[in-house]
Amino acid sequence: MTDAGQETQSDAGQQPGPQSALDRRIADAESWLVELTQQLIRVPTINPPGEGYADICDLLERMLAPHGFAIERVRAVGALGDSEQYPRWNLIARHEGRHAGECVHFNSHTDVVSVGEGWSVDPFAGVVRDGRVYGRGACDMKGGLASSIVAAVCFIAEHPGYAGAIEISGTCDEESGGFGGVAYLAEQGWFNPKRVQHVIIPEPLNKERICLGHRGVWWAEVETHGHIAHGSMPFLGDCAIRHMGAVLEALEDTLIPQLATRQTAMPVVPEQARQSTLNINSIHGGLAEAASDYTGMPSALVPDRCRLVLDRRFLIEENLEDVQAELHDLLERVKSERNSFDYEVRELFSVLPNMTDRDAPVVNAVSDAIRQRLGQEPEYVVSPGTYDQKHVDRIGRLHNCIAYGPGILDLAHQPDEYVGIQDMIVAAQVMGRSLQALLLTDSD
Repeated sequence: MTDAGQETQSDAGQQPGPQSALDRRIADAESWLVELTQQLIRVPTINPPGEGYADICDLLERMLAPHGFAIERVRAVGALGDSEQYPRWNLIARHEGRHAGECVHFNSHTDVVSVGEGWSVDPFAGVVRDGRVYGRGACDMKGGLASSIVAAVCFIAEHPGYAGAIEISGTCDEESGGFGGVAYLAEQGWFNPKRVQHVIIPEPLNKERICLGHRGVWWAEVETHGHIAHGSMPFLGDCAIRHMGAVLEALEDTLIPQLATRQTAMPVVPEQARQSTLNINSIHGGLAEAASDYTGMPSALVPDRCRLVLDRRFLIEENLEDVQAELHDLLERVKSERNSFDYEVRELFSVLPNMTDRDAPVVNAVSDAIRQRLGQEPEYVVSPGTYDQKHVDRIGRLHNCIAYGPGILDLAHQPDEYVGIQDMIVAAQVMGRSLQALLLTDSD
């Protein structure tokens, strides 16, 4: 990740490469780019529970339809999280070129995480200060969405006779797995390689970087069982939390140190994430927490259930079956050492590691654009966490997909999240140059 000095350099932008007519057109659209970003931030699309999805689709339609994009809205009916109160709405906008050719699709998620504490500005005001746009989702990833819109619209204006098509999608639920967004669209054929050939996801990976993929993930819930009894006579019960304590001790003493020794050849950032990791996401045992307005005392009980949610990130050199087996083996060892120890494991979800080939067409196009615009070699990275590329690749069977966008990944989900205006302009110029490489013929 970046330190403070790198952040300042990133905000300032870089100007080494000669600017093309398209570069200048995009630079001239700075005020419009900032306005788009502010408008997107001002729609609070907090997930969970999934607020404002229809509203942000309305906004995107108003942004794109005047520029000749055909708009389709797709609700992920029946998908995980979809309900009448919080319907999972997605928007796909398509612009057809004048000649047959391939389709470049820019996919951005519209949902943001909750605000949290520690903000010095209104998180949904889109405040502009010191060359930055502040707000929840500014970096992750409404600034990237705005950049892709400006890149596409300016490209169309500069090259009205281009061949192929450009799609821009605003999809929901990436922050909770993407099942009501890109996963649903992929299941419905929207990412079929016969209709879309290149996908760029403007996640905030820094404008000098191309993200080729991500590590794998396995989430599981471990539940230990006990026997309920009066808290004054714990010897008549069996404490599930104490059993879970033994599980935690085994994780700390054996599995977590083992994972730290496993290293990947994938260029994962930051450096510490080039190993296998295990995070204890949550733990719940005994009585449920009382309501905030309850003023009484808890009852005296020996807890008969304790649940632990584990977030295991694994490498392309590992396989999912081994990842699952090593947890089961650990639990069996604990069971052999403790009387009356009993447990269950429930898989919550899994995603296999993913990495697009360095020679893929979209990688080559964006790489050349970075060299031309920034005058430097791109850095090829892999994300420590998953994002919607997993669904494009695994469900859509479209492997020609990367993440590239403005913003500093460290700022995602933080208070005072921001995106640099110059970062957005330069990223949009790189996207525009990529469109030129992928959609222009020799006669254009």
